[in-house]
Parts: sequence; C-alpha cells; structure tokens
Amino acid sequence: MADYIIRDSYPVQTAAYESAGDASARIKRKLKQLGIDSAILRRIAVASYEAELNLIIHSHGGELIMEMTPKSIVLISKDVGPGIADISQALKEGYSTASEEARDLGFGAGMGLPNMKRNADSFDITSEVGVGTTIQMGFQIA
Repeated sequence: MADYIIRDSYPVQTAAYESAGDASARIKRKLKQLGIDSAILRRIAVASYEAELNLIIHSHGGELIMEMTPKSIVLISKDVGPGIADISQALKEGYSTASEEARDLGFGAGMGLPNMKRNADSFDITSEVGVGTTIQMGFQIA
C-alpha cells in the first residue's frame, strides 16, 4: 500500500498556452480545501505553475502529479520531450531555450527551474536527451 493519502494526476499538453495555469490552479484549490497553510500553499502554487509552464513550453506533453501524505506534499512533473542536455545550465536564472512563440506570449524568461528549486524543500531533476525530464519537489506540511 502506498504511503500517500491523496494522489492526483493532471495531464498537460504541449503548446497549450490558452490553458496555462489550469492544472496548478486545480492543485492549489484542492490543497486550500484541505486546509494547507497559506505560506506553504503559496510556495506549492509557484512551483506547480512553473512546472506546468515548462511542460507547455518545452515538452511534447506530460503530467503534473501531486502526492500528499500526512507530513508532506510531493509534486512530480514528468514529460516526454527533448530532455535537458545540461541541467546545471538550465538551473541558472535567465537561461532559456523557449521558442519565439513562447517569448512573444510573455513566457520563457528562464526562471522556471530556479523558482521551483527556490520554493521547494527538496528538489530533484533527472533528464535524458530525446526521452524526457522528471522533476520531483517536496514540501513539508507537518
């Protein structure tokens, strides 16, 4: 049996700019209903929004997964996509591989991964070029 008490998955489509923020808003709404502290909720909202935008901008589609235990919340972003060739470079503020389309729409400033890492209590990223990327972010709630 799994350790989590809630596990939800939110599919995210590539280039779905018109629905950017929908999955992260659903996660925030659910956690707010569950009474998660507002300061923690704000950090989770930032991290999930940035993860969702990265799925939209950089992947060929993927999903956001939210797992909650009595003591923590874990956000997992899994995608199929080009992968990240140089993770240390991608973690630098301002570094972006976003398309012109994304930039024209006001996205792709190169703050996604840094903002995720800054807001999470734990952060792990794995990526394989030509396969995809998985990001796992942990947030302590108790």
